[in-house]
Amino acid sequence: MDKEFLFEMLRTGSVDGNETELEKKIYDHMQGKADQVTVDEMGNVTAIVNPAAQFKVLLAGHADEIGLMVSAVGEDGSLMVRKIGGIYVNTYPGHKVRIYTNSGIIYGAVANSREISKNKELEASGLRIDIGAKDRDDALKHVQLGDTVTFDTDVRELLNDRITGRALDDRVGAFIVMEAVAAAMEKGASVGCYAVATTGEETTGNGAYFTASRVRPNIAIAVDVTYTSDNCDISDAETGEISLGKGPVLCNNPTVHKKLNAFLRAAAEKLGMAVQTEAASGYTGTDGDTMHQTGPGVPFALVSIPLRYMHSPAEVGDLKDIQNCIDLLAEFLVNCTADMELKPF
Repeated sequence: MDKEFLFEMLRTGSVDGNETELEKKIYDHMQGKADQVTVDEMGNVTAIVNPAAQFKVLLAGHADEIGLMVSAVGEDGSLMVRKIGGIYVNTYPGHKVRIYTNSGIIYGAVANSREISKNKELEASGLRIDIGAKDRDDALKHVQLGDTVTFDTDVRELLNDRITGRALDDRVGAFIVMEAVAAAMEKGASVGCYAVATTGEETTGNGAYFTASRVRPNIAIAVDVTYTSDNCDISDAETGEISLGKGPVLCNNPTVHKKLNAFLRAAAEKLGMAVQTEAASGYTGTDGDTMHQTGPGVPFALVSIPLRYMHSPAEVGDLKDIQNCIDLLAEFLVNCTADMELKPF
């Protein structure tokens, strides 16, 4: 695992709609690690192994993160915002933030007070960001409407191979799919292996749609994150019993392809690797839902990384789970063949 590049990805701002800086870093990093590396009009970066192969497997992890967007500027120079993706508004007051402008990052503080902290119904429209501007005209010399905002946080290593940072969801997934395809090439995979770092998952799913519609894969794997039940009184009934450090998570879901899950389990067994299982109903809430409904329809599975405190400024994951997910997907790709029988009977 290239931990240095993983941390570089996690340090890079990539709020939905503003993923270009991160996608360019992925594009540059994957040169020489795949047969082809492409970028499309939406900024989706795809690394390809065996591009001439007729049977294609698409792995997708999304590079975008949740955050805020500047929507207006007050007469006092404070920034007003709206949310992008499923943020927890009450995590913002009193925190430092970064505003990503055309001229680079500027910094701000989210206003807080006793009254704000007591407001359990706080909306994103109620947040105000102080960038030190004297007034509205001064602020507009530095920001424009549509600039994106993240917490001013970075990734940190914890005990026992665990890490914490903003938006491990799902930059770790984008990292994993790239590493898995590079490993599959080294191991001699024969099918077409496509790894995409998608844009727009947290809002529209347009990145997965653009990619899957053009690649037209035979099968697809979404790589995302899932809630653990080993913290904060999250019920096993919600997710199943999911813990950090106990391996990748396979999803049993009405839309997830059962044979693909079986192939993934077989790959795990070959590696002597433990995997976990979650049960979900309806849509998975991942790029898998979008890929599934492109072209003539694409069988898909969902492989997830256990994650604590999802959509908070201090998510927590486990490096061992990340490495195991890379190994599992690389082994799966090596075991894929053009004559895989996917029909249930």
